[in-house]
Amino acid sequence: MPRRSLLRGMAAGAGAVALPSLLAACGDGPGDGVTLGSNASDAVPKRAYADAFAAYEKKSKKPVKVNTVNHENFQENINRYLQGTPDDVFTWFAGYRMQYFARKGLLADISDLWRKFDGFSDAVRKQSTGEDGKQYFVPYYYYPWAVFHRKSVFRTRGYEIPENFDQYRALARQMQKDGLTPFAFGDKEGWPAMGTFDYLDMRANGYDFHIALMRGEKSWTSPQVRQVFDLWRSLLPYHQKGANGRTWQEAAQSLQGKKAGMAVLGLQHPGQQFTAQNRADLDLFPFPEIDPAFGKAAVEAPMDGFLMAKKARHREAARDLLSFLATPQAELAYLKRDPNNVAANGGAGTQSYDALQKKAVRLMAGARQISQFMDRDTRPDFASTVLIQALQQFIGDPDDIDGLVNSIERQKKQIFAAD
Repeated sequence: MPRRSLLRGMAAGAGAVALPSLLAACGDGPGDGVTLGSNASDAVPKRAYADAFAAYEKKSKKPVKVNTVNHENFQENINRYLQGTPDDVFTWFAGYRMQYFARKGLLADISDLWRKFDGFSDAVRKQSTGEDGKQYFVPYYYYPWAVFHRKSVFRTRGYEIPENFDQYRALARQMQKDGLTPFAFGDKEGWPAMGTFDYLDMRANGYDFHIALMRGEKSWTSPQVRQVFDLWRSLLPYHQKGANGRTWQEAAQSLQGKKAGMAVLGLQHPGQQFTAQNRADLDLFPFPEIDPAFGKAAVEAPMDGFLMAKKARHREAARDLLSFLATPQAELAYLKRDPNNVAANGGAGTQSYDALQKKAVRLMAGARQISQFMDRDTRPDFASTVLIQALQQFIGDPDDIDGLVNSIERQKKQIFAAD
């Protein structure tokens, strides 16, 4: 998950400098088949995608020529790639990350395909829609963020799942008295803390305010944002110390080792640190309610999927592949190999899911809004050059909230005025 480099590359891409593509597209492609640019260079997702594409080839009798590029390099060069000679279809992200390239005119409108899609919720459709109201994105899987814990620890200690923020803090205090670190926490990479901020903001101020804040439409010096940092400051004494020097893997391992009681992470993260034997002991609950007016309606669930390049050379073949990738059959072919995600299509069912995936599905079933994570819901240059450093600064010195929010707001105005 090299998000810092990902964001740095996206920030550079925001300058729209048309340098030669560093991603080697696949030429004219094989006959009536389709070329696909993939960032799934890690072994598990690479094999999982191969299974899905093989299922399509078997069904359609049309070949898919996959151009897999190192995950980090793909992200760093995506802007140049799309302005050069891109593949017909490529892997990418929902929400603002998709909308950014749609606004630049680099994506193909697939609204007519969406009219035939079935099984996607209104919240998923919204994350697949550009600012112009057209659909560009085929959602494939998501991994919700929640509060993870071990069932056996809660059962042995008699802990109850907290429903609201006061109960959440009370549980943290009790864990601390019991000799546990309440919250496993590592922010060395700069992005893990973003999930905690997002949930605090959405629970205290609502989804609409949070998204407006990410889009530069609300002030970071507002009372609402100050409240978010005040709430977070009240939780920090229960977090692992030295978080800015700890990786997310190390934090998740402390949860796995029963040294910490809880961790705010995405489904993929603790799932990768638990073995098949003890994964059954891993559980989650939604981030607790802060303001009853907003409840727990918003869920943080980054969503990955596919886009069609505006410059696609095999348009009909690309559209045919996208139509297949929107089906439960295609998503289940992937998840059979990679169980640390959940199908975006509700028609995929849960028969093949383990208990944790089923819990994630139930979490999403109650969602009225879906956020995509801070570094996906705002400008990449703002996330990489301001927010990463600001949150790490807060973790290191949580007492200067005034100085922090004033600094963020000043830099935000400069960056968003650059458009």
